[in-house]
Amino acid sequence: MKNNIKIFKPNEDSSLNNLFIEEGISAGFPSPAGDFEESRISLEKVVVKNKEATFYAKVSGESMKDAGLDDGDILVIDRSEELKNNKIAVCYLNGDFTVKRIKIEKDHVYLIPENKKYDPIKVTEENEFIVWGIVTYVVKKV
Repeated sequence: MKNNIKIFKPNEDSSLNNLFIEEGISAGFPSPAGDFEESRISLEKVVVKNKEATFYAKVSGESMKDAGLDDGDILVIDRSEELKNNKIAVCYLNGDFTVKRIKIEKDHVYLIPENKKYDPIKVTEENEFIVWGIVTYVVKKV
């Protein structure tokens, strides 16, 4: 079950303002390049809604691969987001951080992996359990 998630705070001072094509890039038939107008974008301004409550973490492991969270991906975690059923959350469970989908039933909470190799985890009163934050974005390497 162990996922060694490294958590770190966004650093807006080192944020780059990168070129951004607002009209989007066609995934179907190519569009003439002259139709695109460039502007600047700061990724932190797009993915960070609440600066004080936002952290990044690097995924370690494959328990969430079927949800599109692969080893080495960077998670954007918002600690101010409300926990709801079916959200993907970073949780602290018995001394370790893990990322799982939350399933809330009337008397129980389950941590659901998105990989058939792993079993769901039923959270009990004996567990040391904290929902640390909700995953709002994933930065992937292609």
